[in-house]
Amino acid sequence: MAIKSVSELERAAFQIRKNLLKLCSIQKIHIGGDLSIADVMTVLWQYQMKYDPNNINDEKRDRFVLSKGHASAVTSFNQAAIGCFSAEDVINEYATDEGRFSMHSCNLVNPYVEVSTGSLGHGFPVACGMAAALRLKENYQSRVYVVMGDGEQSEGSIWEAAMNAVHYRLGNLVAIIDFNGLEADGTLKEITGLGNIADKYHAFGWNVIEINGNDISEIKNAFDSLPDSKSEIPSVLVCHTIKGKGVPFMENQVLWHAGKITEEQYKECINILEKDLEVKLH
Repeated sequence: MAIKSVSELERAAFQIRKNLLKLCSIQKIHIGGDLSIADVMTVLWQYQMKYDPNNINDEKRDRFVLSKGHASAVTSFNQAAIGCFSAEDVINEYATDEGRFSMHSCNLVNPYVEVSTGSLGHGFPVACGMAAALRLKENYQSRVYVVMGDGEQSEGSIWEAAMNAVHYRLGNLVAIIDFNGLEADGTLKEITGLGNIADKYHAFGWNVIEINGNDISEIKNAFDSLPDSKSEIPSVLVCHTIKGKGVPFMENQVLWHAGKITEEQYKECINILEKDLEVKLH
């Protein structure tokens, strides 16, 4: 059953971060981007999406595509939270030879992954195709959600897909951009210089919603305000986030695009997150 209240979602996001940091204390993961999108992914998977882990081929399900393929850990832990498998499965199997979980999502070993991703710019066009196919079904109500990075917006295939979605009136498509301002090699401004992403999508004809992507209440309200899935205008959530959100020594630090922490750092991080959660709930 989906979580309904903001306070419950705050606790759920805390648990996702706790799991991420536990995994990060065992081996290297893309921790910075996992933490930046953790709040959005928590609300998406544990509140917004129609998805039954016991019936993953249900034609009425919502679809999810991780175009930002390296955010696989935060995706897997949210899938674990709704019962696809356990968080312990993710931790124990991650990056093992026979495991279902790795640095990028792969549907060859994990049936809860709609499409394998990793090469940036590929997932968004696939999501457009899924949304177009769903519109051909009679009485469809399903949406397709696709999560992208901000640096990923420099790929030409992103803008081809953005034009395609408007042309084919894919109102059942919801794009989510993790706009934390940092890429693997530096700041977005230094490397890509794309300017105002929200203005660009608006100019292309999208319904644009800008939010604080690390504020659970704003995220929930944004999903609640989405137009009906049968509308003819695709929506994009431009989520302004902080890379490494929740861990002060990681926040806004390029070096924490990926990494591993010590057991001592893990305990320090959990203490910080617990205090932060207490403040949010009171």
